[in-house]
Amino acid sequence: MSFIIILTLLIALLYTGLPMFAGMFLFSAAVLFYVEGSIPTLGEFIIGQLDGYLLVAIPLFMLMSHFMVRGKVVDDLYGAAYTFMRHIPGGLGIATVFACAVFAAISGSSVATALTIGAVAIPQMLKYGYTPRGAYGVVAGGGTLGILIPPSAPMVLYGVASDTSVGALFMAGVFPGILMAVIFAAYCRFTEGRMEQKRINAGGYIRPARASPAEMGAALKRSFWAFTLPPFVLGGMYLGIFTATEAAATGALWALFIATFIYRKFGLKDLWQGGQEAARTSAVLFLIIVSAGLFGHMLTKLHIPDQLVAIVVENNLTKYQFLAILMFVIFILGLILESFSIILITTPVILPVMAALGIDKVWYGVLLTINLELALISPPVGMNLIVIRSITGAPLVEVDKAAIPYMLMLGLGIALIMLFPELALWLPSTMKLGQ
Repeated sequence: MSFIIILTLLIALLYTGLPMFAGMFLFSAAVLFYVEGSIPTLGEFIIGQLDGYLLVAIPLFMLMSHFMVRGKVVDDLYGAAYTFMRHIPGGLGIATVFACAVFAAISGSSVATALTIGAVAIPQMLKYGYTPRGAYGVVAGGGTLGILIPPSAPMVLYGVASDTSVGALFMAGVFPGILMAVIFAAYCRFTEGRMEQKRINAGGYIRPARASPAEMGAALKRSFWAFTLPPFVLGGMYLGIFTATEAAATGALWALFIATFIYRKFGLKDLWQGGQEAARTSAVLFLIIVSAGLFGHMLTKLHIPDQLVAIVVENNLTKYQFLAILMFVIFILGLILESFSIILITTPVILPVMAALGIDKVWYGVLLTINLELALISPPVGMNLIVIRSITGAPLVEVDKAAIPYMLMLGLGIALIMLFPELALWLPSTMKLGQ
């Protein structure tokens, strides 16, 4: 009950317009001062929160993404996917999902994925007869893969907050990410494919012919270097060559090399602007981490985690019952808060309960990430929906409706990973030691 009151008061404060980090920090400091008459020595506390080697991975992965985008390395991803899949019923939608999946493995950002792929794919789908709702939905859903398929900033943050191997979290996201991409593609195949067939029967559409081997080869040649980055980064972590932070650093260098020396479309101005954007985003995130650390410290002083453990024990909840309730709570929080805040607010509270129930932290990390994907396409503050509206100028209500089938599919994904944990846990279990 205490946690619900605290969370309600915090959300109310944030809706006054205060930035997330400022609202959380001031609220936590005020509660601590009221309860204990003092707050921690702030300088030491801030250094303690940010003195983590893993946190370096966040700006480095952001740099890697900016280098690939600014160097125009990813521009041919959608074209390559379309070349290979244009002859399949629903091929445009399937190509969009595939391009989103590959871009996700480069950017680590759902918003960037929806923005970059959507700007190319939506006009193309509308041109070839897709309904606006169908086009908006596939970009909204495909864009969510940005934080499930590694690298993923939310996974790094959860790994830091829960003291979980980031390398294991990244590997755990691979198969669920592929699973969600397959589910999205199958949906496009049957829904848009059926509509295509109706247009063909009416004489209003001719499906493009299968690409020739020469066309496929040319498409692969144009996009080859974009495809090298995911296996370079993830393969290095899987084989034990890199830690997550080292993978981020080498990935950024590899992206810089490709953009500068292969594509030759990357100059000092791009380097400066990419560095600025990565630094700005990382600085805001680090402020949120500090604020959430103080919030977690406040919850511990109020014995909120202990109270939650006692409630679970008294009600004899199983780990599946607890996870089902937790997934629902996080979904509700996703309607009003952004992803990083949800991770940092909830993780300190639930870790003792997870330990008591024997819930694997890597398994939960994947469930959490899929739920955060759901938040990205849930009204009223789903960021992917806002991005699509900015690209198309469509009414937000229409974009919201387009996302509903993909929300249901993400819910199905959560259920599958909950019922079959091995989908997430098998690949990390085969990693080289030291990760």
